[in-house]
Amino acid sequence: MKAASGDLLKPSADEAREHLIHFDRVTKRFGSQTVLDSLDFKVYPRKHVTLIGPSGSGKTTILRLLMTLLKPDEGTITVDGRYLNHETRKGKLVPAGEKHIREVRKNIGMVFQQFNLFPNMTVLRNITEAPVQVLGLSRDEAEERARELLELVGLSDKCDAYPSRLSGGQQQRVAIARALAMRPKVLLLDEVTSALDPELVAGVLDLLRDIARTTDVTMVCVTHEMSFARDVSDCVMMFDGGKVIEYGHPDKIFGDPDQDRTREFLSAVL
Repeated sequence: MKAASGDLLKPSADEAREHLIHFDRVTKRFGSQTVLDSLDFKVYPRKHVTLIGPSGSGKTTILRLLMTLLKPDEGTITVDGRYLNHETRKGKLVPAGEKHIREVRKNIGMVFQQFNLFPNMTVLRNITEAPVQVLGLSRDEAEERARELLELVGLSDKCDAYPSRLSGGQQQRVAIARALAMRPKVLLLDEVTSALDPELVAGVLDLLRDIARTTDVTMVCVTHEMSFARDVSDCVMMFDGGKVIEYGHPDKIFGDPDQDRTREFLSAVL
């Protein structure tokens, strides 16, 4: 079966024409196992793309590559028109230095399965630390932005609390605010409800729906929450065996998929 590839919901004439993310024949291996196999796709600004598929199909690897937690074995990744892991020197494409990688990575924020908050810092400090240290914002400017974001995520009264005093759902909301504080062009979401108690899942998903609806941030999301994927996505990509086997509008993918493997997967999880 030929893997799907190409542009994910190409923008209309009145939208930005340049893609924001481009995986160009990206391959990633772990030992003898090929996790991503010559992956080729583009994501355009302000689109919300959800990656679905069985465990081990390569979805989270894509997010880890974008965060430069992993490096591709073959191919290139560009973000906002700049190579992520490579740079051009004397007309040749070479592995990028750490300074280049940090600059490009500023455009990307990620919310992990585990909240990864700093336990020794207050909620406010958790959100302001990176904007001050990485973006060079003044402490006052960073705190103003943090308070706005805490109001957005419904935690304006928790500025001085420490993570240990928050519920799992509240900690994940802080993690989302922290990612947004960096003003990323791309927000990566990696199974952000998987560590939450079931009664807390709906609140976090509702928050992400609000962010998708009210901000211009581009989202790339890995989730097993199929109703959320259907509600929030402009495009859904179905992964299997390190390849995109099908992609399209959620109504198409969930309502009338072309591939038998997609139908099998959805029948198991819906």
